[in-house]
Amino acid sequence: MTARGGEVLARVRAGETLVFDGGYGTMLFAAGLLNGACPELWNDTHADVVAGIHRGYFEAGSDIVETNTFGGTRLKLDEYRIGDRTRELNVKGARLARSVAPARGWVAGSIGPTSRLPVDYALDNGVTDEEYEATFREQAEALAEGGVDLFAVETMMFPQEATAAIRACKAVAPALPVMATMFFQYEEGHDRDRTMWGESPADVAKTLLAAGADVVGMNCGRGPDRAIVIIREMRATTEAPLVAYPNAGLPITTGDTVTYELGPEPMAREYPALLDAGCNIVGACCGSNPEHIRLIADVVRRRRG
Repeated sequence: MTARGGEVLARVRAGETLVFDGGYGTMLFAAGLLNGACPELWNDTHADVVAGIHRGYFEAGSDIVETNTFGGTRLKLDEYRIGDRTRELNVKGARLARSVAPARGWVAGSIGPTSRLPVDYALDNGVTDEEYEATFREQAEALAEGGVDLFAVETMMFPQEATAAIRACKAVAPALPVMATMFFQYEEGHDRDRTMWGESPADVAKTLLAAGADVVGMNCGRGPDRAIVIIREMRATTEAPLVAYPNAGLPITTGDTVTYELGPEPMAREYPALLDAGCNIVGACCGSNPEHIRLIADVVRRRRG
């Protein structure tokens, strides 16, 4: 199937708001994934479960659903001693999402952080920009082979890693748009949002766009309340398409159980303000499920008129 990612850019640039999907770890743990197990391995061992999660988000109203490949780089898969399966698991992940995508739906290839520090910050040898780019290129090639429409470089914490991933995607498949988001921490004492290494939302938008991203924004983090502020600051510095898919509030740990602050209704109530801030693509992250997306999609549909 021919990738149609360019339609995503055309639609948001024409003023349409699109709906992304929700949490994957949340859904996989609910389906039986154990702590410490490899989520990407389920693209092979539990393909029906993964496909069902994709289908559930499309049915809830997602226009774009991402692949179950967040930790699919060789550097990350090496932690599970399955780095030699990098291509296989990413191709399968892309094809699973594609297999249940409706005619109106797009598939985004998820590319998350490697969990390895760049040389600038590491206490050990660290990872060079060239090593980052090589591992992201391998993953992007497999995702493109599997048929994704665009890439979702997400939850990045270091600018070196984020920009290397963007460059890798553009080198492998220049026709596919790249959506790039970073993780922000809310610094309560300063009442501001910053990456782990101090970049502001405006700084991040400029850096990611300069690296070649087509859509920039935030994901994960504290929740939609901070996403509104982050997107507002990014919108003040760029006219590029913006995306936000925050967590369902903060996590709450009770024994071995982790829940999140915001159920579907209280989370969705924040989204009119997120759209007013200038966001073009909205979804949700950790702690969310298809019911969150269904109500968020209702907000977007009401705005569409």
